[in-house]
Amino acid sequence: MGQEFIIKSQTLEDKVNALLPSQGGFQAGVDLSASTTIIPIVDLTESAEGSNLRQDLQSAFSYNSTTEFSINNATTSVITTTGFWRLHGVFTTSGVDGGTTNASIQLNDGTTAKFCFGFQAGYGFNPNVTIVSVPFDFTVKLEAGHSLDISCPTTNIRCIGSARQLATLSEELINP
Repeated sequence: MGQEFIIKSQTLEDKVNALLPSQGGFQAGVDLSASTTIIPIVDLTESAEGSNLRQDLQSAFSYNSTTEFSINNATTSVITTTGFWRLHGVFTTSGVDGGTTNASIQLNDGTTAKFCFGFQAGYGFNPNVTIVSVPFDFTVKLEAGHSLDISCPTTNIRCIGSARQLATLSEELINP
């Protein structure tokens, strides 16, 4: 049989109140307690959410769920569908003597673009060509009317990658 302990911690009480507001919080005469009894916990979260895949496998790319892109000397809307998206790729540039190269990934609401990833490479007057590659892998959320745009405005920079929708705006998971 396990032992019971009374825990006096305002931090823990505040956290329980924040996580479980329907419990009415801590009231006078109610104590937070702990036990030395071992209670096994079975995590059914994935099944309850409608997916039987582990989280890392749920975000995998597959042939049928991948949208690929290759952008050079242009600004392109890569994603225009609402939801949560994983974006994976690389910016690659070869230097031009005395120049600067900029590229970016932007969230656009139709009026204003906001950078979520930027890349800038500057080059000196050395006749040698410099190759720079910068990988990226992150998740974005797109609302109705928004797009994810990638800008590679010169011929000496390219962005190659793929995008995959992970979930809808209503948080319904989309398996690969």
